[in-house]
Amino acid sequence: MKNDVALHHPDAQGQLMAHAIDACVHCGFCLPACPTYQLLGDEMDSPRGRIILMKEVLEGELPLFEAAAHLDRCLGCVGCVTACPSGVPYGELITSFRGWAEPQRERPVIQKIVRAGVLTMLPRPGLFRAAAVMGKFAKPLSPLLPQVLRAPLDLLPGSLEATQPSPAFTPAQGLKRGRVAFLVGCAQQVLTPNFNAATLRVLSRNGVEVVVPEAQGCCGAAAMHTGARALALAQARRNLGAFDPGDSSMSGVDAVISNAAGCGAGLMEYPMLLAGEGAADETRAAALAGKVRDVSVYLAELGSLEPFMPTSRPITVAYHDACHLAHAQGVKAEPRELIRSIPGVTLAEVKQGDLCCGSAGTYNIEQPELAGQLGDLKARNVIATGADYVVSGNVGCHTQLQSHLARLGSPIRVLHTIELLDLAYRGEL
Repeated sequence: MKNDVALHHPDAQGQLMAHAIDACVHCGFCLPACPTYQLLGDEMDSPRGRIILMKEVLEGELPLFEAAAHLDRCLGCVGCVTACPSGVPYGELITSFRGWAEPQRERPVIQKIVRAGVLTMLPRPGLFRAAAVMGKFAKPLSPLLPQVLRAPLDLLPGSLEATQPSPAFTPAQGLKRGRVAFLVGCAQQVLTPNFNAATLRVLSRNGVEVVVPEAQGCCGAAAMHTGARALALAQARRNLGAFDPGDSSMSGVDAVISNAAGCGAGLMEYPMLLAGEGAADETRAAALAGKVRDVSVYLAELGSLEPFMPTSRPITVAYHDACHLAHAQGVKAEPRELIRSIPGVTLAEVKQGDLCCGSAGTYNIEQPELAGQLGDLKARNVIATGADYVVSGNVGCHTQLQSHLARLGSPIRVLHTIELLDLAYRGEL
């Protein structure tokens, strides 16, 4: 689509947005892949419609406030990127646009407070845990609260697991086959701490030693995708330092491992985020992004894994594609291969598996009604598989699935892919 965006915004971020808009040919292949278009049936709530809106806002033809509602309803799931035959980098466009637009937005005070609270607490596990504990006591009052405050409370689990801090170094068992650095994430340290513990056990069992750089912090994805660009840049630069190949702890590291789809995709977006921020940052961002691997990909590449113990009975496992694994990272085959390698397990595909579950970072908080509709649809499709377990590769998806399956009274157990492998090694399936 021809545009004058680069003339109005000649910086690196403007160039990225102009390129993305230019690549769109209005073919419409993105429409069936877009969750909000499926729910609302409005062209302006589709990727094609949003591209037009962003173009017109960036060129000064449309006031930002007139487009804001439609753009806010975008989950950023990038399902459209997978469907697009023209290779439109829609994820880069919506993220860069939000980073440009957010400082100009006028939001209600309570919305500003909730946004600031989320972006302050999520990167700080200690603070997040304290807030979650307090939230449990406030949950009975949830029906009396405005929706913007009710949504975060509704997402809290009934109880919090005990913390399981990740050691700075986990040695390989047996013959050493690799050495990796591990991004431990934020929310999962509080909501699902066994994700990280299981990751370390499975990697170690397969001859991989793991280092956890102490200086690391939040990947910045939540800030990046909500338009808090300055915060995202600060968080990215912290991780560029923590995972710097020149650091002694990073010596001999084959890959930087993530077990959260959103976090891994966030690290891979650093070249886009840091475009125009100086050659040194751009070079470091590209180097780190090139080393990032989801844990499922790393294990699949490693090959010849330690054999799993057979299940105690035949079990069916449904696999849910996390958007930022399947669409943002292009990872679909590797988790399925790992699941199928467990003796006694039958893999079940979920209907409309490419459609987002509605979690999408902070979307559950900012767009709870749409997120709830998508979560309910996903849970019903999981139940229809008749599975004993449903596994995924992202903490947000895990929380969403767990919440909506529980609301429907389903006994299906929700696990991370790595937890399933860990249970198989321990003979607990």
